[in-house]
Amino acid sequence: MCYPGRVDSLDPDLARALDFFLEIDKLKNVERRNRITDGSRRENTAEHSWHLGMACLVLSRFATEPVDLLRAMSMALVHDIVEIDAGDTFAYDTVGEEDKRAREEAAADRLFALLDQEQGAHLRELWEEYERGDTAEARFVMAVDRMAPMLINLAEGGTAWREHGITADRVKARNGRFIRPALPGVWDEAERRLDAAVAAGVVAVE
Repeated sequence: MCYPGRVDSLDPDLARALDFFLEIDKLKNVERRNRITDGSRRENTAEHSWHLGMACLVLSRFATEPVDLLRAMSMALVHDIVEIDAGDTFAYDTVGEEDKRAREEAAADRLFALLDQEQGAHLRELWEEYERGDTAEARFVMAVDRMAPMLINLAEGGTAWREHGITADRVKARNGRFIRPALPGVWDEAERRLDAAVAAGVVAVE
């Protein structure tokens, strides 16, 4: 990709960084299944990633493990960039999960190669660390990543869950194992809100 007005004297690493910056604008076009809290439209992945970064900023002090906040926020912003090429795989889509890793690996190969080798490798490692889930930061971001759509769906009224036949039991099974160990207070409140939605007839039990 070339942006208007590039000159031959531009630092090549800066040129790559600017190309990458413009390329990731495409993340704003990747639509997710859940709606924003007022129910007016579906969320896009860029909004989701920003929301996760903010969640890391305000929730890190409630985590069960100390986390490097800058690394966690960076990971939150990077973790779904691959959806530019791979698309969003719905959390409860078992068929889509079958080739998700292959699609996302190919996307990571292309997107991070847009940057210079050092910076591209750094962002690729953040993405890989999140995927492995083997550090305090990755476990924390994974918890926040599960928390966000759960709470947003509950605040909106559970439309996406009803559209796809997602029950409260499935929501708990998918999210609890990530959120509870890292953010137990958040899980307790999320579970309380889910149970209240079930009691109100908004979300099916099973």
